[in-house]
Amino acid sequence: MRLHLPTPHHALAPRPGPPYLSPIVQYHGKWPFYRFLGIQEPASVLFSLLNLLAHDHGITKLKQYIPASYKLRKYYLLFGYFGLASWTFSMLFHTRDFVGTEKLDYFAAGASVMYGMYFAPIRIFRLDKPDAVGSNTGTLLRLWTALCVALYLAHVGYLSFVRFDYTYNMAANIAVGVVQNILWTSFSIQRFRKVGRMWAAWPGLIVAWIVLAMSLELFDFPPWWGMLDAHALWHLGTVGPTIWWYNFLIKDAQEDMQNSRLKA
Repeated sequence: MRLHLPTPHHALAPRPGPPYLSPIVQYHGKWPFYRFLGIQEPASVLFSLLNLLAHDHGITKLKQYIPASYKLRKYYLLFGYFGLASWTFSMLFHTRDFVGTEKLDYFAAGASVMYGMYFAPIRIFRLDKPDAVGSNTGTLLRLWTALCVALYLAHVGYLSFVRFDYTYNMAANIAVGVVQNILWTSFSIQRFRKVGRMWAAWPGLIVAWIVLAMSLELFDFPPWWGMLDAHALWHLGTVGPTIWWYNFLIKDAQEDMQNSRLKA
């Protein structure tokens, strides 16, 4: 599940004057922001930092509560590391909007979204378990890994060498996000029916929260106090689901390990 989708950037425009002197207007389709300590979009940087800290805290909890012997642990930790990279480059981009920082933000966000798509079927369909041939990782898992890597490289290659298309980038990220959200919602319903515990329904509720938070992007309004716009609020809206998601991963892993011990 991916919690960070990039949007067309909001570069710094000339400072807006007081409301009673001049209206706040977009500059080449972008809202103006007041700088704070040289930071172009202070609210987006702050909320990106909160998301980064949420991932860092989640990684710490994963290491604390899930033993290294649990097969899915490495995939969950990688989810956290992709999140750390994504929000680091988000902070960098919103601090200073350059061609390089923009591409790093978009590519890191795309990698995080694709990784969410990658590990969702691994958990839901347990692709980590040996296949009938008895291999260590499974043929299907290797094929799925190769496919996801190829799709991501093709995505980055298109944006880098063909056309840096904002519309395509957004559509690609949303499409991948929708697929994994459908997978997790379906899994949540089935899991809740099986175990009958409220935490099993968390993925579906988290998806609903993210969809509502993402809808903030539809409201294109001038930044409040010259700093807080809809994109920043979207970043703020993903902090809670990120914390909640790690709690689910831990609960789910503990339930899975308990069932494995009972079957042993």
